[in-house]
Amino acid sequence: MHTKLTLRIDAPLIKAAKKYSAIHGRSLSTLVADYLLLITTQSGTIQEKEVTPPLTQALQGILRGKKVSDADYRNYLDDKYK
Repeated sequence: MHTKLTLRIDAPLIKAAKKYSAIHGRSLSTLVADYLLLITTQSGTIQEKEVTPPLTQALQGILRGKKVSDADYRNYLDDKYK
């Protein structure tokens, strides 16, 4: 369930955050929610252990079953930095 939240934040910070969110293709709401998820547990207390960021969690396993060799990666880097 999503609930609307009103925040008071300085205008320059909002502008910078919107630019960041546009560059990274994520909404500002998603960035704030991800940050809050990182610093709190479901009970709302500060976490005692480190949690994998949501973006990293979303990427886990995407290469499962794929064949990527060292040579493929070296070729990619050679092409990228020519």
